[in-house]
Amino acid sequence: MNLSGEIRPSLLELKYLRYLDLSRNTFENIPIPKFFGSLKNFLFLLFIAFVCISFSVWDRQTLVGEQEVEIAKLNAELEHLKVLLDESKSDGGNAGGLNGKNSKSSMKNTVLEDPIDIQRREKVKDAMLHAWGSYEKYAWGQDELQPQSKNGVNSFGGLGVTLIDSLDTLYIMGLDEQFQRARDWVANSLDFNKNYEASIFETTIRVVGGLLSAYDLSGDKVFLEKARDIADRLLPAWNTPSGIPYNIINLAHGNPHNPGWTGGESILADSGTEQLEFIALSQRTGDPKYQKKVENVITVLNKTFPADGLLPVYINPHRGTSSYSPITFGAMGDSFYEYLLKVWIQGNKTAAVKHYREMWETSMKGLLSLVRRTKPSSFTYLCEKNGESLNDKMDELACFAPGMIALGSLGYGPGESQKFLSLAEELAWTCYNFYQSTPTKLAGENYFFHSGHDMSVGTSWNILRPETVESLFYLWRLTGNKTYQEWGWNIFQAFEKNSRVESGYVGLMDVNTGVKDNMMQSFFLAETLKYLYLLFSPSSVISLDEWVFNTEGHPLRIVTRLDNGENLGGSYGQQKQLNRLRGRKEGRQADN
Repeated sequence: MNLSGEIRPSLLELKYLRYLDLSRNTFENIPIPKFFGSLKNFLFLLFIAFVCISFSVWDRQTLVGEQEVEIAKLNAELEHLKVLLDESKSDGGNAGGLNGKNSKSSMKNTVLEDPIDIQRREKVKDAMLHAWGSYEKYAWGQDELQPQSKNGVNSFGGLGVTLIDSLDTLYIMGLDEQFQRARDWVANSLDFNKNYEASIFETTIRVVGGLLSAYDLSGDKVFLEKARDIADRLLPAWNTPSGIPYNIINLAHGNPHNPGWTGGESILADSGTEQLEFIALSQRTGDPKYQKKVENVITVLNKTFPADGLLPVYINPHRGTSSYSPITFGAMGDSFYEYLLKVWIQGNKTAAVKHYREMWETSMKGLLSLVRRTKPSSFTYLCEKNGESLNDKMDELACFAPGMIALGSLGYGPGESQKFLSLAEELAWTCYNFYQSTPTKLAGENYFFHSGHDMSVGTSWNILRPETVESLFYLWRLTGNKTYQEWGWNIFQAFEKNSRVESGYVGLMDVNTGVKDNMMQSFFLAETLKYLYLLFSPSSVISLDEWVFNTEGHPLRIVTRLDNGENLGGSYGQQKQLNRLRGRKEGRQADN
C-alpha cells in the first residue's frame, strides 16, 4: 500500500506475475502445428500445477519449522513447571532447598526459560557426569584423577578433595544418587588424622568450604561435623605473635610453619582467605573461636593499611607487617581483596562488617592505578607492581577481578557504580581474549602486554581454571547481557574439544600445540563446571541475594551480622529458620 492508499503488489508478487507472463509468451510464440494447440494448453496448465505444488511444499516446510519452535517452547514451559513442582515438594524439606528461595521469590521467578539455555545447561551437566563418573571409576576417595593413566593421586594428603569439592555441584545439578554416594563416603571413610603437611589456604577453601556448602544446601549435619573436625586441626596455625597465620600445618601433629621458599614469610592470599569459611563455621556451630582467629587477621592488617589499599604478597607473621615483595591481583594476592568484599556481603552489609567494605573500596582506588590499555586494540588489563615499577603482566588468575568488581559496583552511588561496572566489562573482554587469542581457544596461565602488539601468552599451559567463566557468570547475573553467556559457551566448547578424554578432562601442557597433561584438577568440578551450569540457569538458582561464593566456588548462606563475634549460633539459627519458610589456587601441572 502506498501513501495514497492504493494497494500495490509486493516485489515478490510482481516478479512471480512477470515470470508467468514470460512463460505464457514463450509458449505462445513457439511455431507448432495446429493439431498441437491442445497440447500447448495442457503444458501451460501442467506448469501452473507445478508452481502451485512447489509453493504448497514450501509452505508446509515453513509450518513444520514453526511447529518445531513451538514444541521447543512448550518443552521449555514443561521443564519450568517441573522445576516449580519439585520446589513445592521440597519446600522446607532441607535448608532452603536447591534455590534457596522462599515462597515469595518462587512466585517472582516464573519467567519461562530460553530453550537454548536449557540445552546448554544439560550439556554442562553431561560434562559433569563424565568428569564425576571417571573419578568414581578410577580415583574414588582419592584427591584427584589422572585421566590419561586412569588412576588416582593423593596430592592433598588423601582427603578426597575432588569428592568434597564436587558435593555442592552435584547437589545443585540435581545429581542425587551421586551426591548420596559421596555423602556416605564422607560419613564413613573421610579421616583427617593424616601425617600430612597441609596448606591452610587450600584445605580451607576446598575442604572446609566444600563441607560447609554441602551442609548449607542439604542440612545434613555430617558435613558440619566434618568441617569442624578439620578446622580444629588447622586452628593452631593462627597462634603466632601477630595473629597472622602460618600457612602450613601437619594435620595429625600440628607444628605450623611457613614454606621455606617464602623465606619464613606468610603469603597475603593464604592468610586473608579463610574469613568466609571460619565466620560461617562459627555461625553454624555457635562457637566464636573460629571467627575470632580470622577476623583478628583483618584487624592487624587494617592497622597499617596503606592509602592505596594495595598490600605486598608477603607478610611477616611475627610483626604483622608487610615485607618488600610484589603487589598483584594474580597469584598470592588475589583472593585477599575478594574476601574483603565478600565478608561484607556474607554479613548482609550491616554495620558489623562495614570496615570490610571500606577496606575494599580503598583497595579499588589502588587497583585503578594499575589499569592500563594496549595498542592498537585497547585491551584493558591490570599491571603488577614491584616497588615503584610496573610490570605489564596479568595472570589468568586475575580474571576473577571483573566478577569481583561488578559485584562490588552495586555498593557505590550511581556514578561510581557505572564506572566500576564498565571497568569490569572491559577487563572481562580482555580475559575472554586470553582464550580467543590461542589456536586451541583456551587461555594460557599468564599474558604479557607490549606496545603495538596487544597481548602475548607467557606461561602457556592451561589447567582447567575457572576465573574467566566465574566473571562471566557474575556479569550475566548483574547485567542480563546474553553476550556473556555466548562467551562462556565458546569457552565450554573449547574445553570439550581440547580437554575431554575417554576418562575425564585434562589440562593442556601448551595451549598453542594442544598437547595434553594428565590431571583433572578438583576445581574444574567445583568451579569451572558449576559456574558454567549457573551461567545457563535462572537467576533464582543460588540467588546472589541469599548466597555468597567462596574463592573455590562453594556457595555459603548470607547471614545478617549484628554481632561482634558473640552469640553467633542464635543469629544463624534465626536466619536459617526464616529461609526454611519458603588459586587463585596454586594448581599443579602434571606430567603426561
